Amino acid sequence: MNTLYDFSAAKADGATLELSSLKGKTVLIVNVASNCGFTPQYNGLEKLYQTYKKQGFEIIAFPCNQFGHQEPGSNKEIISFCQLNYDVSFTIMSKIDVNGSHEHPLYTWLKKEKRGVLGSQNIKWNFTKFLINRQGEVIKRYAPVTKPEQIETDIKEALS
Repeated sequence: MNTLYDFSAAKADGATLELSSLKGKTVLIVNVASNCGFTPQYNGLEKLYQTYKKQGFEIIAFPCNQFGHQEPGSNKEIISFCQLNYDVSFTIMSKIDVNGSHEHPLYTWLKKEKRGVLGSQNIKWNFTKFLINRQGEVIKRYAPVTKPEQIETDIKEALS
């Protein structure tokens, strides 16, 4: 598998999202959790999405309960939480594992394409972000502490 477009995943509503449907778009993939200190980043993510979606920008959020059990809810509860508390309108996927023997194949690929600090491969915490260009290639990986507004310049560059 060489690009984002080679993968599919289940959306929170159970429908399958063929990531090939995102061809030609700039995509930010984020593993998220509802009960994390970084959860307020939903505000910044939604702001970026609203600002750039008409230019071909998409955000795909993957809930994950692997870090401090901070995403214990069902897919339905997660969607409700995101909409009620942060007015999220970007795509929320079905809950997945991002590390370990049951990790989603997309995350196996993402981590291989862009390693973290000091060359680490595993996702360390919630709200790790991957920026994908219009050709479906991973161009940047951001740590959980990197706020959405701090990556806006990279998003604008990838969209141009």
